[in-house]
Amino acid sequence: MDNRAGEMQVFVRVVDAGSFSQAARQMMMTPSTVSKLIVRLELRLGIRLLERSTRKLSLTDEGRIYYERSNALLAELDDVERALTQGAQKARGVVRINASVAFGTLGIEPNLPAFWEAHPNIQINLSLSDDLVDLYLDRTDIAFRVGALSDSTLRARRIGVARRKMVASPLYLSKYGMPETIESLTEHNCLSFNFQRLNPVWPMHQSGRIIDRIVQGSLQANNGETVRRMALAGVGIARLADFHIDEDIAAGHLVEVLAHAGHDSEEVHALYQGGQNVPQRIRTFLDFMVPRLQSFMDRT
Repeated sequence: MDNRAGEMQVFVRVVDAGSFSQAARQMMMTPSTVSKLIVRLELRLGIRLLERSTRKLSLTDEGRIYYERSNALLAELDDVERALTQGAQKARGVVRINASVAFGTLGIEPNLPAFWEAHPNIQINLSLSDDLVDLYLDRTDIAFRVGALSDSTLRARRIGVARRKMVASPLYLSKYGMPETIESLTEHNCLSFNFQRLNPVWPMHQSGRIIDRIVQGSLQANNGETVRRMALAGVGIARLADFHIDEDIAAGHLVEVLAHAGHDSEEVHALYQGGQNVPQRIRTFLDFMVPRLQSFMDRT
């Protein structure tokens, strides 16, 4: 891996300290490691930077130029990081966020206290809905979307993959039995959504391909949390994202059905507007939240 900034730091420290051993103590490294780094640097550059003697180190003409330029570049790097850090600390204003009910409740909300601890001047306007919103018309800064992205001018940061599973409660299965085939779903109460299509469909794996299976049941809801609660109550079979129901499965409150046929996956992204000039408050929220949401998705 290219670590030229690290090599510059070691070289500058050696020159300032006047010896490999003193620089090694300051940087908590061994003298042999420091020496090897300088040799590697000289070999890469194809020039000699230091003249070694038993009594002292001295810079060659090329070494003096490299030392001066390295000092300037390292100082500039410190300025860049300091400006970014101070900018994040000073970020203020309102960030308007839209997410599905489940993703917002399980993924975003648990991370908000730590976010405000780090950025107390940023307000969060959080709307949870499984309906798709128009970021421009709804004045939304960031929307977390599960599913394929349509072509647009929006920017996107990938969060992870949501895998859909079909589940039912032990109570429901004790009453109506475990479905053994895709076709047998017609005999079951399938809990679905009302915002996707005129006829609710579940993608299924069958004979090496994915087909859309029309399902019917007593519930069509506009959010996954309602569907999950009805499944837990023993009303019917639901098809939900793994991050939404894996804890229920682990606790035995829900049981996966037709695992061989029901798995399909969709990517999760954070969508936001802006070209090169994304407001600091939005960039700060994304930089804080995206890595934590990626870890949240990786655990499921």
